[in-house]
Amino acid sequence: MTEAEARAELIEAARKRFAGPVAFQLSAPELHVLPAPDVPEIAFAGRSNVGKSSLLNAITGRSGLARTSVTPGRTQELNVFNVGEPPEFRLIDMPGYGFAEAPRDVVKRWKHLVFDYLRGRPVLKRVLVLIDSRHGIKPVDREVMAMLDKAAVSFQIVLTKGDKIKPTQLAAITEAVLESSRAHPAAYPEVIATSSEKGLGIPELRAAVLAAALGK
Repeated sequence: MTEAEARAELIEAARKRFAGPVAFQLSAPELHVLPAPDVPEIAFAGRSNVGKSSLLNAITGRSGLARTSVTPGRTQELNVFNVGEPPEFRLIDMPGYGFAEAPRDVVKRWKHLVFDYLRGRPVLKRVLVLIDSRHGIKPVDREVMAMLDKAAVSFQIVLTKGDKIKPTQLAAITEAVLESSRAHPAAYPEVIATSSEKGLGIPELRAAVLAAALGK
């Protein structure tokens, strides 16, 4: 089987997997509330308003699975979604970071929750770090990427809102982000550009999630 055929096969397998049961399980304000660590988990991280909820809805093909909001920082807990019944793996929607409107003590609590999860969840297979394609990597993103390096947690960069810039600009930012990611030992060597509205990169992202969950 060629590499192209294997990729096409994985994309189709991922499409079928997400066409099956996908359901919200719970919101965890603290780690002990999370379900037992008995299946692989793929986490979604990113600055507030990066389009995390919209991307989760696009991947799963369910418009109302993850709540979207124009108010940055609405996701204040770890939101857990089961894929499969019984679950074969889980998607974890983490609180957005880098928001300026929330009170300082709330921000501190959210940071502790996120960092504790990243450092201490044994079934966490990969973190998808979402970057707004219009703005590129910000200092707060670099802090998170450095923390993932230190924790030896595999992460992959996903560009969001790719339909908001010209294709040539998207290609350029994708290459620049890929080059920047090479400085991080925990970074997966592929950047996926996506658009939740247009469907750009969604099949490839589904395939990446499935591959990570299966340990490929």
